Amino acid sequence: MVDMSKHMRDSLQNVPSQKIFDFSQFTSTIDDIIQLTIGEPDFNTPEHIKQVGIQAIEDNHTHYAPQRGTAGLLKAVSGYLKDTTGVDYDPKTQILVTNGVTEGAFAALNAIVNPGDVVLVPTPTFSIYTADVAIAGGTPVEVDTSPANFRLTPEILKPYLAKYGDRVKAIVVVNPSNPTGVAMDQAELNAIADLVRGKNIFILADEIYSELWYDGQAASITKSLPEQTILVNGLSKSYAMTGWRVGYLAAPKDVVANIFKVHAFAVTDVATFVQDAAQEALMNGREDYRPMEKAYIKRRDVMKSALTKMGWQCTAPQGAFYIFARIPDFLDQDDEQLAYDMAKTAKVAATPGSYFGKGGEHYIRFSYATALDKIQEAMTRLAKYCADQQK
Repeated sequence: MVDMSKHMRDSLQNVPSQKIFDFSQFTSTIDDIIQLTIGEPDFNTPEHIKQVGIQAIEDNHTHYAPQRGTAGLLKAVSGYLKDTTGVDYDPKTQILVTNGVTEGAFAALNAIVNPGDVVLVPTPTFSIYTADVAIAGGTPVEVDTSPANFRLTPEILKPYLAKYGDRVKAIVVVNPSNPTGVAMDQAELNAIADLVRGKNIFILADEIYSELWYDGQAASITKSLPEQTILVNGLSKSYAMTGWRVGYLAAPKDVVANIFKVHAFAVTDVATFVQDAAQEALMNGREDYRPMEKAYIKRRDVMKSALTKMGWQCTAPQGAFYIFARIPDFLDQDDEQLAYDMAKTAKVAATPGSYFGKGGEHYIRFSYATALDKIQEAMTRLAKYCADQQK
């Protein structure tokens, strides 16, 4: 019998496994465990958005949608980006509705990466970018930002640009960051833009947490370098719409035209009634995130205070809903082993930092996208666990 698995695409051998989801699956089998793992808001989609989606189904908006997106949602995205970034994207030619940021990033990277191209992926970061580049046949190169307190700087980037030269096709910029919660300001983004301005290098800007920005005015690298930036964003986090699977991509006209080719043949379109709901969110729900943001800030402060008292060294999250905490010396420094033991012994599930790439070793990511009472109970359990380890 022929083993056909040996005749698959070679580049798939370089695609990392989804350890984050494997770990979450393991922890889900433990009774009474408190999940501080995957970053999904515990809030429900705002009622007015749900009602528009329901009405759209009642009105039989259940047929194929235009592949680039409905005219209404494209216009809403254009207006939102104009208001928040100051960049005027043409809804007919410079915006594409996608199945969330995940598909947007996949389509973009598969449209721009040729075999041998290098894409610089600042780490720690969520794992989709290295996998997407590998699937496209390119070479993902992790850029460890831990020496700069998890901030991407020109000084961090310059050695990589010098080493790989013309092979560098793109730099991924996730702001605010998952898993660290770090949010770079406009001056920092301007400095990165100045470093690559006029070079044949794309910026893939993932701004899915742009509404969850706690301190100061949200920044966007699209303000700095729109002609070289591919922006991916969506409604999953700020509008609690993870299951709706709707996002968008914005870039120069000819760039979007080529990304559209990947999108169209991969997913055809995004459900019409989902787009109707997304349009409602962007047009009439701009303030929906504020109660969620207020709750996240309170949860962040409670969690950070508790972890610090236990001896964890925590980042100071400025956005998203994660705390990236360095493991105290008295605990197992293997973050994966520690996370599994915490889950089994303390019944607290939090994600190993090494799952997010270089610079994440010896860290644990705690998500505070869950109810405050659960966070408080988790911190009580973890404090007992830490005390027991010091006996």
